[in-house]
Amino acid sequence: MSEELPDLPTVFTPIIALREGGDAMARAVAEAPRHGAGTLVWVRSWARIEAAVVLEPEQPLAAARPALLAALSAFADAAGAFGPPELPLTFDWPATIRLNGGVVGAARLAAPPGCAEDAVPDWLVVGIEVAFAGPDREPGHDPGRTTLVEEGYDDTTPAGLTAAWARHLMATLAEWQARGFRILAERYLARLDPAFGAGGRRGIDPATRDLVVARGTGRERHPLAEAIAA
Repeated sequence: MSEELPDLPTVFTPIIALREGGDAMARAVAEAPRHGAGTLVWVRSWARIEAAVVLEPEQPLAAARPALLAALSAFADAAGAFGPPELPLTFDWPATIRLNGGVVGAARLAAPPGCAEDAVPDWLVVGIEVAFAGPDREPGHDPGRTTLVEEGYDDTTPAGLTAAWARHLMATLAEWQARGFRILAERYLARLDPAFGAGGRRGIDPATRDLVVARGTGRERHPLAEAIAA
């Protein structure tokens, strides 16, 4: 695999490329204490997009955890520039990505082991893994899952989308910092699968970052805290 990432802003350093079969999330977690914010790890592969970025938040873990939602929104923005414009790209709470109704990937988040909710973590790692192409098969072979290539992403590559995701991630994080959590929540909720919490009013609690579905006088809570990677 000889493909390289397109040029990225200097905030991304070091950039570590793994061979097919590597684990970008695990490597970024291992590198986080040594290299800190801006470390980007990605996997050279024609079959999937897999990348992870190290962040150094200034907020306690409970408030910083929506970096996971930023990673998802960044991928949606990146993918939107390359695929058929009519294809719906949606999220299942909290971190599954669907394209045209089929599961295509997910985002992940990791924090230092044992970090308390009210403590500022030394680092966070956000990662993305998305199926780009699969074995040759008839469209619709597995209606529950899909790939970008099956859905018409013919004018890009995993490396190109990895770089696009990284750039959009930095822009999304900057917007969150400048405009507050509400804008990030709104962007995420706009892509949350309509079937999730159907018939209720959906929102993200600014204090706990939980998804809240309100029906009448009752409320369902879906914690974001469960999204931390093992």
